[in-house]
Amino acid sequence: MQLNNKFLKYFKKPHEMEFFAPGRVNLIGEHIDYNGGNVFPCAIDLGTYAYVRRRDDNKYRMISLNFEKQGIYEFDQNNLNYKKDDDWTNYVKGMIKYMAPQGGGFDILFYGNIPNGAGLSSSASIEMLMGYILRDINNLSCSELDIIKYGVKVENEYIGVNSGIMDQFAVMMGKENHAISLNTDTLEFDYVPLNLNEYVILIMNTNKRRGLNDSKYNERRSECDVAFEILKSSKIKSNLCEYTLEELDNNKNKLNDKNYKRAHHAISEQARTKKAKEVLDKGDLLAFGRLMNESHASLRDDYEVTGIELDTIVELAQKQESVIGARVTGAGFGGCAIALAKEDEIGKLINNIAETYKEKIGYAADFYIVRPSKGVHKIK
Repeated sequence: MQLNNKFLKYFKKPHEMEFFAPGRVNLIGEHIDYNGGNVFPCAIDLGTYAYVRRRDDNKYRMISLNFEKQGIYEFDQNNLNYKKDDDWTNYVKGMIKYMAPQGGGFDILFYGNIPNGAGLSSSASIEMLMGYILRDINNLSCSELDIIKYGVKVENEYIGVNSGIMDQFAVMMGKENHAISLNTDTLEFDYVPLNLNEYVILIMNTNKRRGLNDSKYNERRSECDVAFEILKSSKIKSNLCEYTLEELDNNKNKLNDKNYKRAHHAISEQARTKKAKEVLDKGDLLAFGRLMNESHASLRDDYEVTGIELDTIVELAQKQESVIGARVTGAGFGGCAIALAKEDEIGKLINNIAETYKEKIGYAADFYIVRPSKGVHKIK
């Protein structure tokens, strides 16, 4: 797709700059970023492109080729409040509102090859992309971490999704051929080499779409908060993931069944994520694959965020000899799963899973091979 020609078509002048922001997959450590836990994402080589030209006035004009029929949206500095009808541009408006409400105007064309609604962080990708662009064209002095925090603020306060910091962090801070081991409580992080050898990361999109603020995401977070408040009364700690399973079981009689299961997932997933870093540091991919399988079981049984589509596609992958681990990635309730699969058998693997999945679910899944990628950057 000739993005420069599309820019010229819509804005009548050539673009000046090009930027790219990746999507992300979380390899393990799901639904614990808002519980103070450790997460283990990597940026991927699918993402969002932006072609930009500065304007002499204070107008912001934008179009996405993913929603081309919606045409050009136009705003100015007095029109940056959330509006449902403004659809995807709310992520852009939110970043402008919080980061550079008095900044200069621009024309911008977006194009993303992240499947929309698949759980690969298309929203964080556009937020971090926009933050990076705003810093660049307005010469702002903010750091990458500042931009990450603005993105979280957009999600939490502007869009109304109580998500954690992982998605924005992975998109902004990604490093080629590495995963990020991130402590979401302290924001301390390490880059961990992803030496996948003969294996690749296979994304399996169930094609069941989800919208986070339409899902039970906020409900799960609230259930964890309740569990933490009850546990806190017996032993003061700063977040749910600081507790051990033994401490949880000692207080089991104080929790109802639902809140116990939510806390059990968070605490056990924290232990799995720490173990994942250890085994990858040793290059033990088989052990990492087993931890992925255990993580999916916990998200299915304790956290109840998978559903028939995700469970079907993960179970099909886990049964294949060329797969060493598979799990839901992202918030669940639809979207994507990932598998670590042998590269030289990937075609046969995809065919096997695709055929049975369509038979059982009634519609097709999509598949993508991705590589661990670098974070947001300027192309030219």
